[in-house]
Amino acid sequence: MAERAVVVSIEIQRTPSEVWADVRDIASHVTWMQDAVAIDFLGEEREGVGVRFRCRTRVGPFSLTDLMETTSWEEARQMGVRHVGLVVGTGEFSLRDLPGGRTEFRWQEDLSFPWFLGGAIGGFLARPVLRGIWRGNLRRLKARLEDPSATGTLGR
Repeated sequence: MAERAVVVSIEIQRTPSEVWADVRDIASHVTWMQDAVAIDFLGEEREGVGVRFRCRTRVGPFSLTDLMETTSWEEARQMGVRHVGLVVGTGEFSLRDLPGGRTEFRWQEDLSFPWFLGGAIGGFLARPVLRGIWRGNLRRLKARLEDPSATGTLGR
């Protein structure tokens, strides 16, 4: 079976705790994720395992609302999600401590598309597009965290 996962990573000149302080705020992901238009929570919880939310996404002419739920949450280390809407699968952010106060931020998604978005063939064709978008997302996150004066986000 062909690999379905899309994996991207970037090195950020901040400690895992500093990166986590920003990434743990799920609502803020729309500020650095080009494909995330809006996030609406389905309950009072905003952090930890079991947070449920709708993420309106747009990739080119395609737009949909992705239902998601956090499945794992390890402070300054890892956040996992399950996609339970039209697109199904899993995703994970992981942070790895590097020497010199740096962090490797890794993003992995393993998604299955519905038949009307091309099913397995649509997923295969979407992987390079999504990889490119998510690399851009990580570059925006890196810029956001490494130059807080530009966005005023670090140390909230």
